Amino acid sequence: MQVSRRGLLAGAAAGGGLVVAWWLIPRTYRTPLVAARGEHVFGAWLKIAADGVVTVAVPQLEMGQGITTLLPQIVAYELGADWRQIAVEPAPVSGVYANVPLAREWVALWDSSFSGLSPASDDLLATRFAQSHRFNATAGGTSLAAYEQPCREAAAAARAMLAQAAAARWGVSWEECEVENGLVTQGANRASFGELAEDAAGYTAPDPPPLRPEPPREKPLPADVDGAPAFPRIDLPSKVDGSHRFAGDVRLPGMVFASIRHGPVDGSELESFDAKAAGGIKGLAGIVESKRWIAVAADTWWSAEAALTAMKPRFRTAAPVNSADIAARLDTLLTVGGAQTIAETGSGGGGLQRVDIGRRYEVEPAYAAPIETATATARFDDGRLDLWIATQAPEQARVAAARAIGIATEKVALYPTPAGGSFDARLEHDHAIEIALIAKALGRPVQLVWPRRDELIRARPRAPYWMLLGAQLAKGGPAGPGGAIEALRVRVATPPSAREFGQRLFANRTSMAAIRETAGEADPLAVQGAVPPYKIPAVLVEHIPAEIGLPVGRVRGNAWGPTIFAIESFIDEIAAKSKREPLSFRMAMLGGDVRLAACLQRAAQLAEWDGGVDQSGQGLACARLGEGPDAPRIACVATARQGEGGVRVVRLSAAVDIGRIINHDIARQQIEGGLVFGIGIALGNAVRLRGGLPEAAGDTALGLPTLADCPEMRVQFMPSDAAPADPGELGAVVAPPAIANALFSATGLRLRRLPLLSDGI
Repeated sequence: MQVSRRGLLAGAAAGGGLVVAWWLIPRTYRTPLVAARGEHVFGAWLKIAADGVVTVAVPQLEMGQGITTLLPQIVAYELGADWRQIAVEPAPVSGVYANVPLAREWVALWDSSFSGLSPASDDLLATRFAQSHRFNATAGGTSLAAYEQPCREAAAAARAMLAQAAAARWGVSWEECEVENGLVTQGANRASFGELAEDAAGYTAPDPPPLRPEPPREKPLPADVDGAPAFPRIDLPSKVDGSHRFAGDVRLPGMVFASIRHGPVDGSELESFDAKAAGGIKGLAGIVESKRWIAVAADTWWSAEAALTAMKPRFRTAAPVNSADIAARLDTLLTVGGAQTIAETGSGGGGLQRVDIGRRYEVEPAYAAPIETATATARFDDGRLDLWIATQAPEQARVAAARAIGIATEKVALYPTPAGGSFDARLEHDHAIEIALIAKALGRPVQLVWPRRDELIRARPRAPYWMLLGAQLAKGGPAGPGGAIEALRVRVATPPSAREFGQRLFANRTSMAAIRETAGEADPLAVQGAVPPYKIPAVLVEHIPAEIGLPVGRVRGNAWGPTIFAIESFIDEIAAKSKREPLSFRMAMLGGDVRLAACLQRAAQLAEWDGGVDQSGQGLACARLGEGPDAPRIACVATARQGEGGVRVVRLSAAVDIGRIINHDIARQQIEGGLVFGIGIALGNAVRLRGGLPEAAGDTALGLPTLADCPEMRVQFMPSDAAPADPGELGAVVAPPAIANALFSATGLRLRRLPLLSDGI
């Protein structure tokens, strides 16, 4: 860890305890990697084998975003390795892999008393927490921010060590050696990584490591050239041929398979079940009942599921949740609830002297619905638990499993597996707790797979949002056209979802306990995106913390999705009211954000923008996810056309600025995947709750887009030297408002609720 003298002084100014705590943080960590036969360890990030294979440790969950290609690609670039000899393994739990940027972003979630001291002390606090708690969660698009530099430094150190070993053989200076494509060369001398690995592992790397002059960047193929990417995804072949191993692919001697039933909400309690009804089903291995769920294990998962169905478990729910009650609660709070100020820019609330236009936007709960339901495999033996699981927060899952069965965390060995999708669903660790209890009760290896129904009813959706936006507009005159926003007030009624999630993740509380613990708390993370990217003289954002009785969590896009839908829809409504062209109206308000302006202009060119005139079927939206100089940006034009059966979105044209791009193919996959996810949010079905249960269970009830529903996509990345930014959420948050604005252009119907067809249209 590197801490400047200025940082230490800042910590001392806040209190001596911070500096003392810093001295207690380990300066170095024992290398957590273990070498297999023929391998040699080079620090915490890579191993080189005698056959030349370079294995990179990846401390982030692969859930489709390509991180098991991106981090190895960074290592390969800096090391000078041959991409064909790169392999990957999950990194073990260790403080050396701490995700400090995410810890800093979530500081209010793991330290409820945090009030902010100074940037230096905040960084120190986040570093201390992340390292001491082995916090390496995969979330918030922080993987590159957290791990690009450590990967580069580790690879540069290994490159120098290989060069030193070669130089000793050849009697030359190691600085004279070139390292590229898995070879070390100097004049006519050449040696492979495999030949040098054993000797090189004994050398000490220069400090600081000799980084290459330029950071890794992949040059895109020209637009008119088709060809394979320079760095194809490492996980792609095994996913295509079916050999990729997920948690559900683990097989252990004597293992049985379990299915499970949960009550409608966390407060539900198991009331009764008919165990005798399952007596005729062969291969039953045991029944495990908890206060809030019941599981059955058998020789096959289908037998376990059939037994549960036959047993007809019943649950008692004190306060069942209904969609109508949630809507009524949010409606009341939005108009009369006590609001807490989250953000003020310019002259803030005082700048709003009148409301020239006010609109209300409503966003229903949204579900992650990954392809793979919650799955885990476990073995409890001699007081130790082995756990195979896909989790975005491995140490927190490990702690939760240990607490559930009353053993020390050190007695739990967690083997990370990739996830078949997540969209942040695997930040929750309920299935880690359940599999630990089931494995201990049965005394034999067991694999738990949630039924699709339970994945939906047990999921914690993205919170519903009821939002009221009001604006004061400039009058037209000699100084310019009217309609410019002089002041904006954004009032948001939604649960404090981030704080609630933090209580579950870090304090290991149940959902209902988390709701009680965070009741009435303002939550800045729950209203991210409510401050628009435009230069508006006065902005006020208020949060009304809502208690709705429904546990909520994180879903792709998180708060950015609802708030950007409301902001970009509202901007379009103001432009229409003022008879302003939507693109030029936005451009006039961007101030100095030339990067977002460039995205808007390029998206318009890609879509052949015609001004969004009435009946054109084109709708525009843009977004900037964050306030820092490296925040990612996107602009999107949705094109809708009249067709048989109604209006259809036929094209999405997006221009994206995510800074320096390491892998263009993966970046494009993430943008396109996000746009499809956004289509599902915009045009899918709302999940209606009655008695705490969905009226229609199963993924088909969500109305998710099929391949036939996916429009043509035109995506272009803007050249940029900014630090790499995550593209994963951009498409998901910009597609819904662009589609809503396109439907208005095509039909004249303004839809202000997500999903857009949730009112029976």
